[in-house]
Amino acid sequence: MQLEKIISISGKPGLFKLISQLKNGFIIEDVLTKKKMSISNSSQVSLLDNIAMFTFDREVPLFEVFENVAKNTDYKETISHKSSDAELREFMTASLADYDNERVYVSDIKKLAQWYNILHKAGYISPESFVKSEESTEGEPSITDVKDTKTVAPKSEKTSTPKAKVSTSSAKSAPKSTHRKMG
Repeated sequence: MQLEKIISISGKPGLFKLISQLKNGFIIEDVLTKKKMSISNSSQVSLLDNIAMFTFDREVPLFEVFENVAKNTDYKETISHKSSDAELREFMTASLADYDNERVYVSDIKKLAQWYNILHKAGYISPESFVKSEESTEGEPSITDVKDTKTVAPKSEKTSTPKAKVSTSSAKSAPKSTHRKMG
């Protein structure tokens, strides 16, 4: 599964695939409808490849959590994101047994279930999709083309969260990507 090209855009429902870079933004494609559109370089985006979920001792990349969900559901659709809080917590425990239930909120679990089901419907979830590939695709937007500095802090902490923005900077000043944490 190539999560490095799949993004979530603040204010837009669904998930999108980066297609190509423009002078002032990017061309993206809705993973379900395959409808292409452009976004400006000021859009707030989150790369799924940079998102991790908290456990008590480490941060687990979203890719690994999706893989756990896929194996638990025999690569089929999972629980609805509209399920009860108790059902969602049970789903999370089955998907990531040692998740930090104080820093991973029900809203994060809903997003996990929703994103997994979107990727499943779009054909991204299969046993082959979790085999890690060493090859990189040339000519397509790379992870260095998108700046994602958004970190979700626990609700009890008061932190200033920088906005994630699409960057069209040149190779001389390529942005560094950081991990976003769910929870």
